[in-house]
Amino acid sequence: MPMESNNYKILLVDDEEDIVEFLSYNLTKAGFNVITATNGKDAIKQAKENNPHLIILDVMMPEMDGIETCEEIRKIPALQKTVIAFLTARSEDYSQIAGFEAGADDYITKPIKPKVLISRVSALLKRFGMGDSSANSDDESTIINLGNLIIDKEKYTVIHNGEELALPRKEFSLLLLLISKPEKVFTRDEIYNAIWGDNIVVGDRTIDVHIRKLREKIGDDYIKTVKGVGYKFVE
Repeated sequence: MPMESNNYKILLVDDEEDIVEFLSYNLTKAGFNVITATNGKDAIKQAKENNPHLIILDVMMPEMDGIETCEEIRKIPALQKTVIAFLTARSEDYSQIAGFEAGADDYITKPIKPKVLISRVSALLKRFGMGDSSANSDDESTIINLGNLIIDKEKYTVIHNGEELALPRKEFSLLLLLISKPEKVFTRDEIYNAIWGDNIVVGDRTIDVHIRKLREKIGDDYIKTVKGVGYKFVE
């Protein structure tokens, strides 16, 4: 019997029908509402129509691969909060970097056992607060005004010099972490544990990629590098 305890929508995208069938069956059995697609273009269409909480996206697909699909999905304002996890048999560092640059939140390596898949999916949804209705709606506590930089923690929006920026979830979380304690130097280990979780293995350049992306959007003045240690936010 499927669990009735959640209404989470998961968009599962893979061009291999047997993988889609296998994963869809196990996710549905665990109580998730599963939508499927077998290519990038259909995935974008399904994402727009269904606004899923989580998208599990294969990297290697014909016509439009997972990286390009992720980039296009991240351009859709309504899907800024959607968690995106790449499903891939590839573990090369460059593949992960490309995925995180495109706006992915995590990687799930296949083949994967059903119980492990359900555990990873549940952990991702919990980590990113999907469906959490207890969020504080007090504007004074959710909006951070730093002059030329305004961050709304509840709406996941960043305004820089009057222009609203589209930040993928990881970049937004990284920015929030750094501004939580201005002038504090966050070590790389602290950043890894806070943003990716200490049980997630990512490439050494992952943090650097996200810092570079943030600087491209908000300028170089806010985030400073402390060589050999980490990064800090300067007001």
